[in-house]
Order: sequence, then C-alpha cells, then structure tokens
Amino acid sequence: MTQVVRQTTRDLRRHNRAALLSSLYLRGPVSRLELVAESGLSAATVTNVVSELIADGVVAEAGSVESDGGRPRTLLAVRPDFGHVVGVDVGETHVEVGLFDCALGTLGTVRHPLVGTRLDPDEVAGLVRTGIAEVLEGGQPDAVFGVGIGVPGAVRDGGIVHAPTLGWRGVAFGDLIHPHIQSPLHLDNRARTLGQAETWRGAGRGAERAIVALLGVGVGAAVATAGRSHPGITTSEWGHTVVKAGGAPCRCGSHGCLEAYVGTEAVVRHYAARVGKQPVIGDESDIELVRIVAEAGEPGPAADVLAETGEYLGIGIANLINLLSPDRVVLSGSAGAIMGQAILPAVRDAVGRHALDYLAGRTEVVLGRLGPEAVALGAATLPIAQLLASGGRTG
Repeated sequence: MTQVVRQTTRDLRRHNRAALLSSLYLRGPVSRLELVAESGLSAATVTNVVSELIADGVVAEAGSVESDGGRPRTLLAVRPDFGHVVGVDVGETHVEVGLFDCALGTLGTVRHPLVGTRLDPDEVAGLVRTGIAEVLEGGQPDAVFGVGIGVPGAVRDGGIVHAPTLGWRGVAFGDLIHPHIQSPLHLDNRARTLGQAETWRGAGRGAERAIVALLGVGVGAAVATAGRSHPGITTSEWGHTVVKAGGAPCRCGSHGCLEAYVGTEAVVRHYAARVGKQPVIGDESDIELVRIVAEAGEPGPAADVLAETGEYLGIGIANLINLLSPDRVVLSGSAGAIMGQAILPAVRDAVGRHALDYLAGRTEVVLGRLGPEAVALGAATLPIAQLLASGGRTG
C-alpha cells in the first residue's frame, strides 16, 4: 500500500522560506522580482517570506538597481552580521581554523602544524579545539551557529572518519570535538567542502558543471553540478588515477598516480632529486614550494619540475574532461594558490593536446579565487548550508 505524505501549511512555509533564502544567498544580491522568476512562487508569497526574513534579521536591503522603464528595484542580501561560523581544515600537515561571518567573509585564522602529533586522532582533535578557542578569543561563542570540519577522507555514520592518508580507520572524530564546543558540529570530506565553497563564492560560481581540483599535499577533485537551490557536489579519488604506467611510487602503494607528480610534497621531492638534496616535507613543504616557484622564473631545475607538473596535471584534467565534460575546471587548494599561476599555461597546453577537441573547446581551466584559507572556508559552508536548509533558523 502506497503511503501518502501530506504537507502541512507549516511545512510549505518552511520549504518556501528555505528555497528563497538559499536562492538569495547563492545568487544575491537579488531583487524580489528576480526571486519570483527563479522560484516560481507568487509575488505575494515572495513578499511575505522576504518580510519575515528581514524581520528576523537574516536579510537586509542592499541598495537598488535600475529597471527597464520602471522604478529602481531594491536588492536583497543576507546580513553578514547575522552570525558567525567556524571552518576547520584538517590537512595532512596542519590544522587551520577560521572564523567567518554569515557571508563567508574572513574574520580571523590560526594554523597549527601536525609535527609531533604522530597524526594521533586525540592529539589532532586537541589542536582543533585549541584553534577554535583561539579564533573565538574575546568573542561571543553564542554568536557562532555552527562549526564545520573538513577531513582528508570519507565521513560516515554521523562523524566516523576513514582517512587512509592519516592512518585513520573508523575514527569517531566528531565525538572528540563535539563535547567541547557549544555549537552544532558538521564533518565532511575536505575536497567536497572546497568544491562547495568555490561554487558558492569562488571561480566555480555560475558554471553548469564545475570540477574543483584540490591541490595540496594530496590531490582530490569535487564535481559540482548546478541545481535550482544548491549545487550537487560529489568527490572522487582523482589523485590516485594513473597517468604514467610504472611511474613514480605513490603513498597509496601504487605507481604513476597523479598525486605522485602534482601534490605539494611530490613536487618538492622531484625538485630535491634533481638538485641532489634532501626534500623538505611536512608543514614546511608549502614554504619550499613557494621558493621553487620563485626560482622557476629562470631556466633550471625548478622550471623543469614545474613544467613536468603542469604536463601531468593537464593530462589528469584532460581525463576528467573526456569522462565528465565540464564547462569549467578550477585549480584550488594550497598548492593551487602557490603554483597555479606559474603552471597554468602548461596545464592548458596539455589539456589541449590530450582532451577531445570538441570537449576541450567548451571547457575553461581557471585558478581558484578563495585564497590560502580556501579549505577552511569550505568547511565553514557546512553550517551555512544547514542554516539555509532551515530557512535561517538557528535554534
């Protein structure tokens, strides 16, 4: 027997409120008329819901824009000061914690290296708790309506983390954090959260299908497909697709993986091998990558290594283009921010040679726009997404 689920008036109002707030947040600033056109709701419904959101302090008027032959249209936007969120990036070499306003403006960040922790979950959780306390120092914890944490692995069953690169298998990481904070906690894969951030606020915004490449110590990818309210985000182990048979060893145990050529530590190791010195790894590898990029301005080992990095990254992107036919590929993450500009021409050249012409011709390869705290900001989208889904209710 088929069960019929009936919506109450309250359910419908909650749905309309969530849909309009999501549209306003992701597309805004927008006018009431644009919300009517995009949502398909009546003008009266939009007016009523917007009035509620303004009365609740979630939304405010944000200037006006000229209209064709009529009065200027008033624009609406989510108020940045409605509340704060915390985003935590648990990387493979560091923990970075950021405090953000409701519009994802950065208010402060702290970073702690994982040196000496042996990647023990309790010790990593201790650094997360310390970082949260530091960014909230002098502030009001009750003004924070959520904490998001991005981890380099899969999250299952409400906070159980499987992160092979950290040596974590079935770690109840959420339970190590939640008792020590006053706000709701959200965990997800860091590549997925970065993809969400670049799609909401960065270089993926407006794309029908964007692939956001997380270039850091490791390599991951998120695929964002445009949706009416929220883009759909999926992730893949792109970094462990093979780009060279019998190639360089990868930490996953295979050989020739993309990550073995374009991850931060891979680039640093390849450079060190060329100049005959010990590689700089761990949290200092980002600093070494900055130095390599600076040196690559002149012919020599650094320029050769970055050219090779761009070639392999372009091959990996060409494979994604041939498989998924995106209209945009975004190079993001810490390594993307450091070396993206230097390798972009080589990446685009390799894509042009290895992707099918008719697919490559409709795909742009661009750099991320979110800066060095991109992954922490991505984690902060988790509580924001919950806020939008609830229609702006934080209680």
